[in-house]
Amino acid sequence: MSLIGRLRLYAELTRLHRPIGILLLLWPTWWALWLASGGLPDWRLLAVFTAGVVSMRSAGCAINDYLDRDFDRHVARTRQRPLARGALRPVEALGVCVALLVVSLALVLTLNRRTQELAVIGALLALTYPLGKRLTHLPQVYLGLAFGWGIPMAFAAVQDKVPPIAWLLLMANVFWTVAYDTFYAMADRADDVRIGVKSTAILFGDDDRLIIGVLQASALATLALVGWQARLGVWFFAGLGLAALTAAHHQYLARHREPAACFRAFLANNWFGAAVFAGIAVHYGVSM
Repeated sequence: MSLIGRLRLYAELTRLHRPIGILLLLWPTWWALWLASGGLPDWRLLAVFTAGVVSMRSAGCAINDYLDRDFDRHVARTRQRPLARGALRPVEALGVCVALLVVSLALVLTLNRRTQELAVIGALLALTYPLGKRLTHLPQVYLGLAFGWGIPMAFAAVQDKVPPIAWLLLMANVFWTVAYDTFYAMADRADDVRIGVKSTAILFGDDDRLIIGVLQASALATLALVGWQARLGVWFFAGLGLAALTAAHHQYLARHREPAACFRAFLANNWFGAAVFAGIAVHYGVSM
């Protein structure tokens, strides 16, 4: 195989052709950077955290596919992934993961000591998340912590401390992540039941949409509390209102629980994160 062909497979392994995971990880990281900085963060921190999101999410995809390669070939949506279809060897996935972890380490070493210590926990969360679906019906909660760990890291990088508002923002992200990743799991529910993989979609059963609605409301309420504590103004709450409308749209998309529609509801959560970020960014933009 040519070098270009091999690189394309590596890009497919790390989902660079499907950036939704990067965006869902990036939005809460940017929420935190803007809140911690009281506006536009230092460009170096913004560059480091943005690059770190890409490298760690890509590393997480590589290790996820390595650990799930025997499951993925039995799931309709994932059976064409490079490892599942045999286009890459497992050792290649591990090599890609290690290379990306080295990149992430180089980025973290440019930050302060407190952020570096938090990064160790973040890396462990990202690398062990795929094991959660074997042990518990709540891997989505684990994912929420993994995808939101950039929040305390961002505060630590900017302020050299992690104030209570950072943990509140992380809690909001966990609520949101469990909601959108349950939509994702609903798309695979039939296959997951058959092969013995656990998820909140299976745990919630017929109450899935109701519980997702409670989680969405909890995320919005917690974000509102963050906004109140940070003394954010009308622009932030306008963004939060738009996020609420997108949440309602996600419920509409998944109303019949059709797998393809549930997956579209998952993808549409990009707009929830973008709306919240827009509210934060515009607030600080007009206040300067």
